[in-house]
Amino acid sequence: MPVWQNVAFRLQSGVLKQTNKHAREIAIEKLRRVGLSPDIADQLPAELSGGMQKRVGLARAIAANPEIIFFDEPTTGLDPIMAGIINELIREIVVETGVTAMTITHDMSSVDAIADTVAMLHDGIIQWSGPKKNFRKCGDPFVNQFINGRANGPIETLR
Repeated sequence: MPVWQNVAFRLQSGVLKQTNKHAREIAIEKLRRVGLSPDIADQLPAELSGGMQKRVGLARAIAANPEIIFFDEPTTGLDPIMAGIINELIREIVVETGVTAMTITHDMSSVDAIADTVAMLHDGIIQWSGPKKNFRKCGDPFVNQFINGRANGPIETLR
């Protein structure tokens, strides 16, 4: 399906049932919000760069004005510059709309850019949680190993 239908998917299904015209207008407005021009609305997602695809995903996430947005590795596969742009967009949208966002990431740059509160999971258990400002200096050996990318420590790795 073209980009605009992808962005408007939730608007046209379920209880929202927007007309094609109205859903397309909302989709184009959300695409603009994430820095994409209306001319990509009729393209297929596969025709877009990775960074543009991430922006389309963000536009789709905000199209129906949700209260909560889940992000799963929102910067994976992007170069550091585009990852920074996506992180800035996420932060802007969260602040602007007041939406609650939960992000799963292993990218410490993303944590620094978008988090308020951090929780680190290891083997399905919350190893540490608290304000972002305390994350890097919390003293937990699991957190320390993870954020510093060390092979040796309490997190066992396959060798």
